[in-house]
Amino acid sequence: MGLYDKYILPSFLNCACGSKPINYQRQKVVPCAEGVILEVGIGSGLNIPFYDRAKVKKLIGLDPSPELNAMAGKMADKHDLEVQFLLSGAEDIPLPDHHVDTVLVTYTMCTIPDALTANKEMLRVLKPGGKMIFCEHGLAPDAKVSKWQSRIDPLWGKIAGGCHLNRDIPELIRSAGFQIQTMDEMYLPSTPKFAGYNYWGVATNG
Repeated sequence: MGLYDKYILPSFLNCACGSKPINYQRQKVVPCAEGVILEVGIGSGLNIPFYDRAKVKKLIGLDPSPELNAMAGKMADKHDLEVQFLLSGAEDIPLPDHHVDTVLVTYTMCTIPDALTANKEMLRVLKPGGKMIFCEHGLAPDAKVSKWQSRIDPLWGKIAGGCHLNRDIPELIRSAGFQIQTMDEMYLPSTPKFAGYNYWGVATNG
C-alpha cells in the first residue's frame, strides 16, 4: 500500500462521500435497515448517525481498509452504537449462509473490484425474506454524460480508490439473483453529472 492510499485516500473518501447531497440520500435509506444488519463498505462510518436504533438488533460493518475501519470505530463510539467490524472484502464475506436480515450498501458497488461476485455473497448471507437496501452512483442514462463517464473512469479510479463511474447498478443487482422491489433514480443536485447519477431502493432474495 502506498502513502497516498494509506494517508490521503481515507480522508479524501470521507470528504467526498460525506457531501450534503449524499448525506441527504443516506438519510433516506439507512433508517430502513432493521434486525441483524450487514453494512457492506462501512468505510469511515458515515451511515452510523442515521441508523434507527429501535430497529437495530445487531450491526456488522464490513470493509477491507484498516484506516477506514479505525475512523468508523471512532464514529461508532461518538454515537454510542455497537458495531462488529469485519476487516474483509465483499467478494468473500466471512459470515454463514442466511445470517442477516438486512444488507445495507451505499456508495460501495462502484469500488468493489468484483461487484457481481460481491452481490452474490450479499445474497448468500441474507435470511429468506431478507432485503438489500442500496444507494449507489453509476451509469447515467444520457449518452453524452455516459460517454464522459467512460472517458474519465480510468483516471477517476486512480485518485478515488478504484471507484468506477459507469457501472450499471440495477444490472449488477439483478444479475446476482436479487429482485428489485423499488428503485428511484436521479442526478444529485450540486454534484457533477459524471459522478452524480444515483440509484436507490430495495431488493429482495425471493
